[in-house]
Amino acid sequence: MDDGDSRWRSDPRGQYVTPPCQSAGPAAQQWAEALAAWAIPEEILAAAPQSPYGFDVGMFARLADEALERETPSQQVAREALSDGGSVLDVGCGGGAASLPLAPPATFIVGLDQGAGMLQAFAQRAAARAVVHETIEGAWPDVAGQAPVVDVVVCHNVFYNVSDLRPFVQRLSEHARKRVVVQLTQHHPLSWLNPLWKELHEIDRPHGPTADDAAAVVREAGFDPVVQHWTGPMRAGRTADELVAFVRQRLCLGSERDPEVRMLIGRYPPPVRRPTVTLWWSSPGQPA
Repeated sequence: MDDGDSRWRSDPRGQYVTPPCQSAGPAAQQWAEALAAWAIPEEILAAAPQSPYGFDVGMFARLADEALERETPSQQVAREALSDGGSVLDVGCGGGAASLPLAPPATFIVGLDQGAGMLQAFAQRAAARAVVHETIEGAWPDVAGQAPVVDVVVCHNVFYNVSDLRPFVQRLSEHARKRVVVQLTQHHPLSWLNPLWKELHEIDRPHGPTADDAAAVVREAGFDPVVQHWTGPMRAGRTADELVAFVRQRLCLGSERDPEVRMLIGRYPPPVRRPTVTLWWSSPGQPA
């Protein structure tokens, strides 16, 4: 889950990442370097009244509920590999937005997340839908050894949290008998905040990496992903007041700046829809 959360260790980007591998290929190195450019300047971080990191469980629970009401290309390609039923592993599951819409046909879902609150939200929603499930608490790929091999592995909105992407991808593939389905936005999910950073802190924020860069890392890992571009709804999941609080936290500001933040959100609103990408590839098959 993005909006970016060791190996997923907290770092100054407000993300949870693995240290970049020194033996990574050029695509993986470029990915890691592009994410490193998101580091919050130390002087801004030091003055923040609260940590700019972390995620609201309630928001991810609402996103899971909303996901049950729509059909996406990511759901379609995952469901194709589950036409006769089967099992799913949801890496970075949050409230279950990536996996719970797959049941049926999925008959068993494993939710993996490093947040206990996220796993509780996932389990509650799975139980309410009478979905056979289990949970694994921990960061991928650290706890990959605890996860079963399943028919389909899904991983939505996590890649921008991972600096060392190649081994992350390889472990996803090792756990899928049929297919791996990854979803991410075309651009970094916090890039819409760049104008606010400029207005409030007078700094320019990066624009990379992109989903195309992620696809290059997947290819460098030895897989041949199908790339589907589409436009999805903004993962808002917030009231107006919650959005102000979210922006204030991410920009390391205090609540006394809320009127200014609210005004700037009106000037630079989050997009209603944004370019989204589904990457999927078939398993089994180990990297060359």
